[in-house]
Amino acid sequence: MQIEKNFNYVPWVVGLSIAINAIVVALLFIPKIDSSSSFDITILPLVNAVLNSFTTVFLFAALFMIIRKNVKWHKRFIFAAFTSTALFLVSYLTYHSMASSTSFGGDGFIQYVYYFILITHIVLAAAIVPLALLTLFRGLAMKVDKHRKIARWTMPLWLYVSITGVVVYLMISPYY
Repeated sequence: MQIEKNFNYVPWVVGLSIAINAIVVALLFIPKIDSSSSFDITILPLVNAVLNSFTTVFLFAALFMIIRKNVKWHKRFIFAAFTSTALFLVSYLTYHSMASSTSFGGDGFIQYVYYFILITHIVLAAAIVPLALLTLFRGLAMKVDKHRKIARWTMPLWLYVSITGVVVYLMISPYY
């Protein structure tokens, strides 16, 4: 897939970034949906961690492929990372629209570690939305120099977000 070099993707990046982050923030304030259906939503945090793990693997594979100058497979792995991230977002939004927040039960030093990881994860997850979209669109428009410049920031930050998503799950899972 490729887009025209002159295509103005900035409104898409801005619009999607605002919409996605606004929906996530809105979940903090809206009442929870009644989850008395037969579907057990407690499986969703594990699904989220698995999807974050897939994203991490796909991002490392994409990085490996571009280092080897294999653009075709780099694109495929980036699309796979976006797909697993989109599935994560749907699962995350579903879970948090139906379940109350879970408090971390640890104390002492581990509590500080958990909250540091959680806070940096949340802040960078919000920031990665426009960065990843901008990087994707620049790549699809074959604006290679601009793509490389932003990808040097996007890739490590997106990897951090996907890895810390799994770490946060592992640290809080005993308290669900």
